[in-house]
Amino acid sequence: MQLSTKTEDQLRIVSVQEPRIDAAVAIEFKDAMRAETDGGSEIVVLDLSEVQFIDSSGLGAIVAAMKNLGAERRMALAGLTPTVERVFKLTRMDTVFSVFSTVDGALKELRN
Repeated sequence: MQLSTKTEDQLRIVSVQEPRIDAAVAIEFKDAMRAETDGGSEIVVLDLSEVQFIDSSGLGAIVAAMKNLGAERRMALAGLTPTVERVFKLTRMDTVFSVFSTVDGALKELRN
């Protein structure tokens, strides 16, 4: 599972560099997210702009990554492709996460 991470203005941005988050990579995704987000920024922005497909295991892995942050930290999502956005809306997970159309939009909003 390829992730890239950078920190801007106290926000950690984790970009998924894979086209799918599904049952085949869900555990690997959770482990990679834990490694990338342990300690550090109060807010994590998960950039999903390269992800074209997500299934229930992938959705569960994202929720697990959010829970791993703990109560004092939070996760926002950015760059959802239409297919991925549809999954979040159908499962009503778009009400659990702050969702932004772009990483830049998320940064602008969350800096304040």
